[in-house]
Amino acid sequence: MISRRDFLQVSMAASALYGSSGFGNWARLAAQQALTQDDLLKFDTFGNVSLIHITDIHAQLKPIYFREPEINLGVGAAKGQMPHVTGADFRKAYGIEDGSPSAYALTYNDFSALAQTYGRVGGMDRVATVVNAIRAERPDALLLDGGDTWHGSYTCHHTQGQDVVNVMNALKPDAMTFHWEFTLGSDRVNEIVEGLPFAALGQNIFDAEWDEPAELFKPYKFFERGGVKVAVIGQAFPYMPIANPGWMFPEYSFGIRDENMQAMVDEVRAAGAELVVVLSHNGFDVDKKMASKVKGIDVILSGHTHDALPEPVQVEQTFIIASGSNSKFVSRVDLDVRDGKMMGIRHKLIPIFADVITPDATITQLIDEQRAPYKAELEEVIGTTDTLLYRRGNFNGSWDDLICDALINEREADIAMSPGVRWGPSILPGQEITREDIWNVTSMSYGKAYRSEMTGEFIHTILEDVADNLFNPDPYYQQGGDMVRIGGMGYRIDITKPQGDRITEMTLLKTGEAIDPAKTYVVAGWASVNEGTEGPQIWDVVESHIKKQGTIKLDPNNSVTVVGA
Repeated sequence: MISRRDFLQVSMAASALYGSSGFGNWARLAAQQALTQDDLLKFDTFGNVSLIHITDIHAQLKPIYFREPEINLGVGAAKGQMPHVTGADFRKAYGIEDGSPSAYALTYNDFSALAQTYGRVGGMDRVATVVNAIRAERPDALLLDGGDTWHGSYTCHHTQGQDVVNVMNALKPDAMTFHWEFTLGSDRVNEIVEGLPFAALGQNIFDAEWDEPAELFKPYKFFERGGVKVAVIGQAFPYMPIANPGWMFPEYSFGIRDENMQAMVDEVRAAGAELVVVLSHNGFDVDKKMASKVKGIDVILSGHTHDALPEPVQVEQTFIIASGSNSKFVSRVDLDVRDGKMMGIRHKLIPIFADVITPDATITQLIDEQRAPYKAELEEVIGTTDTLLYRRGNFNGSWDDLICDALINEREADIAMSPGVRWGPSILPGQEITREDIWNVTSMSYGKAYRSEMTGEFIHTILEDVADNLFNPDPYYQQGGDMVRIGGMGYRIDITKPQGDRITEMTLLKTGEAIDPAKTYVVAGWASVNEGTEGPQIWDVVESHIKKQGTIKLDPNNSVTVVGA
């Protein structure tokens, strides 16, 4: 029995959404009256095992705004398949009404207006309320954290992840896996992991020197839940030394290691596992391919690519769950396991509407204690924005347009590059921009803003390399980020072409001239994986730029022409 459940069965009256009163306090009150905590948590308890999945929190402890992507292209077998469907097509696929809470949570259209209606999302004190409610119904539910947890904010950077560790420990997870955590440096990661009161899992985390499983990270852990022997296998981000600076964690190697995954599945099955769950940070398309290759996995809890899907995706006998990012969603998965087999599944993706869910007072206090030493710095207003600032999208986001403008102006460059990372909250038009907001989209342990000279040919090589990361038809050659953001330059990309032939018509915007392969250009960027990179920190560059501008107003970015989508 596989239950197809609606994501949310609540919606606002049309007058509340489109009436002449606009999107002020009255509309928000109407939204709150139409949508209740009970609505969000309503679930017909099913079977005998419950999983609670959170992932890609990126140190966002407080409620935020977060706009889902407008463009999320799939290639090869993934073209047109979930999660590579957005906007109206996504709403149609899941029967979501325009303007509804679901539309706001899961798609990008009318985001600024709907954000005024439905308010912020996330907040780990609200997540705690949801987790506690599920545990009240199913006391032995497993809480599993998909990683990218100790990274992505001002306080996380300044405490080396301790603020998030303290909050997560209070939620009492049963296991987690890893990605950005390793950019704290292996010494710090080892220190934290040694003190964790729950399992740190990664079947693909190996000792680099000996090419054998790293002792600190166990491949799996068994749990007895609902009379069922459950095995949870960890899968850390496979591409660490490629996507992030390998010099920060030189003693570890990663990789997909699906042959070892198969061996671990076989091992836990032989030891009596009746339910096999993979807690993954592969990215969704990689998880789909792994599910097609590795036999015996019942459920993959997917992370890394920040996808939020209201229903599981089934690949052969495996169900893949995608639970979003930035503390915006919690997934509940109930399973019926009998006679050593998974007989049925029910799932609900619960959006964390911060104005609707009552925060857990203990966690609120704990969060505020972590933030208190930095309160003045966090809240200092740097400027305001007239433009919706967001990051998600395959080719550009307005936050990165702003960052590229800052790099060009502050570093006196012709061209700017900003990495295609997917983390970072959104800022609504009319909002003040605080220092915390800037750090939420720039915080990392290798954030220096370099200034370099590059030939047109080398710039083309960089773009082609990153494009292959997105658009190689084999998911195992995709690392799950977005296209490097470019300022000061335009180009044309045909995503159907092979590597080396995708990028054409590169143009320097300030002159309209074609980029000359032999000519040298001044390029500013940040987040270089090279050790010893020099330059000011990116957050200081962006803060200086915003202070000079006062109010940010960005023109639409039409510098990238996409073919083959």
